[in-house]
Amino acid sequence: MEQKRLIRYTMFGLLYFTQGTILSYFTALNALYLLEYGIDLTRIGIMGTIALIPFVIKVFLGMLSDKVNILGLGHRKPYIVIGLLVQMTCLVFVPLINPGTTFWLYVAIAFLLQMGMALYDTCTDGLALDTTPVSEKGTIQGFMVGGRAVGVIVTASLVGLLADNVSWSSVFWVLAILTLPPFFFLHTVKETPRIQERAFDWKAFSAFKQLPVIALAIIGFIFFLIIIGVNQIVNPYLQETFNISLSTAGFFTTIWGVGVVLGSIAGGGLINKLGNRNAVMIAIGVALVAILSLAAINQLNYAWFLVALFGVCYGTYQTVYFALAMEYTDPRIAATMFSILMAVTNIGQGVGLGLTGFFADSFGFKATFIVMALLNFAVLPFLPMIFGKHVKKAVPVV
Repeated sequence: MEQKRLIRYTMFGLLYFTQGTILSYFTALNALYLLEYGIDLTRIGIMGTIALIPFVIKVFLGMLSDKVNILGLGHRKPYIVIGLLVQMTCLVFVPLINPGTTFWLYVAIAFLLQMGMALYDTCTDGLALDTTPVSEKGTIQGFMVGGRAVGVIVTASLVGLLADNVSWSSVFWVLAILTLPPFFFLHTVKETPRIQERAFDWKAFSAFKQLPVIALAIIGFIFFLIIIGVNQIVNPYLQETFNISLSTAGFFTTIWGVGVVLGSIAGGGLINKLGNRNAVMIAIGVALVAILSLAAINQLNYAWFLVALFGVCYGTYQTVYFALAMEYTDPRIAATMFSILMAVTNIGQGVGLGLTGFFADSFGFKATFIVMALLNFAVLPFLPMIFGKHVKKAVPVV
């Protein structure tokens, strides 16, 4: 791989890396931080819901980016810079706020921080779509999914230690510092003036009426329902079965993250070398084996390998789907269309979280793993709608 291309891939990976550090904090540590200030779980839940609103409305951020070139500086990079600066500024000021006495101010800053992240997340996807040839879609998504996983690993390993041994202030300031690396690489990607064929056009939304795009959205819904739902119950399952400590659960999260990085590399390679259909089929096979294996764990020593294998499944599924979504996205509404496809996966995540929670309570963890593994077969009827011999490309690809 030539050096210039590697640096470009690194830039996209770093943008997802810093996103991963924040996502990991909000999913793993934020509740613990607020509990220390006497905030009850009800208010923590309300805060979490409010803080996630930017990811519900980020479709409109994508539309803004597609339509508006800020001061002639570009449709993507200026928004990315703004989003990163908002995130970093919020992280610097968070330690100056006492959530116990000014809870709603903390909520407001968390909302603003997530809005900044949603902005640069959406525009990073748009920039990747604008500048990446179809032949490189698997590789670029591998770097992005892998970068986010590395962010999770760093947060799970480093930030937890800082909170325990230094201070919560150091946690937020370290997260602010981890927002900086993308700035040193943004100049490596040049936005080119948009040709007429790439200009924003409301007619491009007709792509959502086409069968391959509809089928792709359904597959994404199922993919993310499975992997996010399963991921939610892995540590609770190990805790109930083997009585693992919280620190051990953190180490399992780290091992899982390593698996995600490996899966992102594998997913990118599958797309590039074997083609879309074969990559999807192999991803389904890996998911079946990985999730069924979780149900078969009978010794804690085996869990380390099998949790890492599930991480490989997680990274492979995400990379393969994101690469497919890139290929079927209309360049005239690149950020908007991609964010809509991602919104469908977010709905799948919500359904998956609810399903696995209900099934685990009602039927036990092992039965839930088996059901979720078999759910992979639900994808198969939709594959001919995308990859059938007589199916035409749904949208123009540049």
